[in-house]
This record gives sequence, structure tokens and C-alpha cells, in this order.
Amino acid sequence: MTTHAVRIESVSKIFNPGRPNEVQALVDIDLDISPGEFVTLIGPSGCGKSTLLRLIASLIDPTGGTIHVNGKSAEQARLDQDYGMAFQRAGLFDWRTVARNIELPLELMGWKKSERERRSKEMLELVKLGEFGDHHPAELSGGMQQRIAIARSLSFSPSLLLMDEPFGALDEMTREHMQDEVLRLWSETGTTVVFVTHSIPEAVYLSTRVVVMSPRPGRIATTIDVDLGGRNDDTRAETPFFEKVTEVRAALRAVEAA
Repeated sequence: MTTHAVRIESVSKIFNPGRPNEVQALVDIDLDISPGEFVTLIGPSGCGKSTLLRLIASLIDPTGGTIHVNGKSAEQARLDQDYGMAFQRAGLFDWRTVARNIELPLELMGWKKSERERRSKEMLELVKLGEFGDHHPAELSGGMQQRIAIARSLSFSPSLLLMDEPFGALDEMTREHMQDEVLRLWSETGTTVVFVTHSIPEAVYLSTRVVVMSPRPGRIATTIDVDLGGRNDDTRAETPFFEKVTEVRAALRAVEAA
């Protein structure tokens, strides 16, 4: 039985090694993530949060160290389609209907048409957009498009969902609504989530654990456990929430002052 959804050991990443424009992005990253966790990466701009997410996804290779996903190499996990990924932009194809956007990864995986259609309907219901399958992305709001993008990333039931600032372009009220939607989906699917954000309140509200990273070259400065119970509209106004926000903010200030 796999004990870690993600295991990162002594990972470093250098871009353009040996060249005048060499950038040391990450140094000595060690991080274990258990199945079912919701872990958020937060830190100053340029600290390597998105780089670390892309390393987990095997979209780029580490310069040193190892990364395992579900007990296998990150590359093998990518080939085995163990993860879904959601970015800041929904990345939907305007010429495909909403339903066919969700079906795209299933189509690439060789699912039969009837199975793709059944699954896209299930996912549309899961994100509460069941009546919009025949619409096109341009007919949907930004928040609705992000829900479709998340539905697409979950369509093939990945055990791991990687999210790179997916709500950064949304207004505050839509952003809070999307946070609740992601928590609902996480609770219903049991998917492990690794999430990147610049927002301290967002990190605290969503996470079971917040990983605070230092300025470049990025290191893990500290990890902060978050236990707020079931989140709801009242959570953001309660003392434990403010205390955790203060704790994460203090940790960020400490790494920036170091």
C-alpha cells in the first residue's frame, strides 16, 4: 500500500545551468504528502511554487533529487495519468461545447463515445452545471469556466489534483465561491490536492497543511498544520481562522526578513 501520494526528496532545480542567465530556482526540497491531504504552497513571488508543482507533474525535470507520485517516478505517474492539473486560466477550447471540453482527456485516452458522454454528464452535475453541457465557454462566466476546467481535470478520476493559482483572475466573491466548490469536490472525491496561491486567507481556508517557501532559491521554510473542521460561510469570521492567518503571515514575514 502506498503511504505517500507525493514524496519529494532533496530536490533542486537550476534553469540554464552553466550559462550567464543561470537561475537557481529550488534547493533541497523535502516534502511528503499523504493521500487525501490538501496542501497549499505559498511564498514570495519567484520562490519556485509553480516550478515545484511542475516538477511534481513531470512537466520539467529536477536538476537533483527524486520525486515519486503514488510510489512511482513522477514521469511514470504522468504517463499513467495519475494526476489532473488546473491552471490560472481555464484553458477551454471555444470551438468545443462545455461537455466536449470535459470529454477531451477521455477522448485522448481512447474512451468510447458513450462512456465519454456519460462521464461528462456526471462531472457537470458534480460541479453543478448540468444544464450547460451544450453551451460554449464564451457563454459562461469566468467562475463557471473554472468549474468546467476543474471538472475536466477530475474527469478521469485522478488520485492527485495539481492547481496553480486557479482563482487568481477572479473577483473576490467568485473566488470565495470557487474555494467552497473545490472543498466540496475534494471532500466528495477524496482526491489529494496540491495548490499554489499568493493569498494567505485562501491558503488557510482551503488547506489541511500550508507549506511556506523562502525567497529564491526556494526552500521549504516551515509547514503549518491547519485544523478548522468543516469550512463554511462562518469560518472566515471565526477566531481560529484569524489565528492561522496570523501564523502564516508571520512565517512569511520571517522568511522575507531572513
